[in-house]
Amino acid sequence: MHTNVNTLFDNLWQNYLAVTPSAVKVHELLGSTQKDDVINDHIALRTFNHEKIGLEKLAAHFLAVGYKECGEYHFEAKKLYAKHYEHTDPKQPKVFISELLVEKCSTELQNIVNEMVANIDESAVTGDNFLYSGTHWQVDADTYKALLAESEYAAWMSAWGYRANHFTVNINELAKFDNIEDVNQALKDAGFTLNTSGGEIKGSPAVLLEQSSTLADDFEVEFSDTKMSVPSCFYEFAIRYAKPDGELYTGFVAASADKIFESTNAR
Repeated sequence: MHTNVNTLFDNLWQNYLAVTPSAVKVHELLGSTQKDDVINDHIALRTFNHEKIGLEKLAAHFLAVGYKECGEYHFEAKKLYAKHYEHTDPKQPKVFISELLVEKCSTELQNIVNEMVANIDESAVTGDNFLYSGTHWQVDADTYKALLAESEYAAWMSAWGYRANHFTVNINELAKFDNIEDVNQALKDAGFTLNTSGGEIKGSPAVLLEQSSTLADDFEVEFSDTKMSVPSCFYEFAIRYAKPDGELYTGFVAASADKIFESTNAR
């Protein structure tokens, strides 16, 4: 496992950029030319609640570089469970890890997932590069489509595997923008399509967090039998508000996160 938090995030970022070409344009659009003010609020990773590669196995990589567990979240309709982690240095990004509760899904989905997971070498899970190692299996296009019909989350995992599902611009740190409405407008003016599930802006100052996101880039995947463009990763935007004690809220809002997951839905 990594011993350096910055190296870990650099690798996650490069891996994300490789399938999310729009991320560079987001930086150019929102960033200031004077200083590097596009700061990452958090990343998210996906997995299955299989003992071999469950949420805790991913979290171990972050705990090893100074993170601690902070909150848990339930997404009944999507059959997901999640936790978020924060570093002892508040300047480091937060981490949101979710897992699909496979036993709550159809037998067909369970069989496909078990077959995929069987291809993962036990030693790979603790390797330095596991969090950005992509897929350890190959599925055909029909299997992807079968998963998609039941769980977009499972289909995404089958195509992309282990990588940051999104990075998040911390609007609080931007020099050119001080609210989420203006960020969203700039993105739309530049031709980006936003995730409108649950509204363009998820959350509110009342819950101390407002979020929006682009729809995932379409990117070509080489399935075992054919190549096909499917949604890859996306960019999120978050603005945090102060709690009564004056400190910025650092958690997540389940109702908002539920809709952010839909950023990887096919258009």
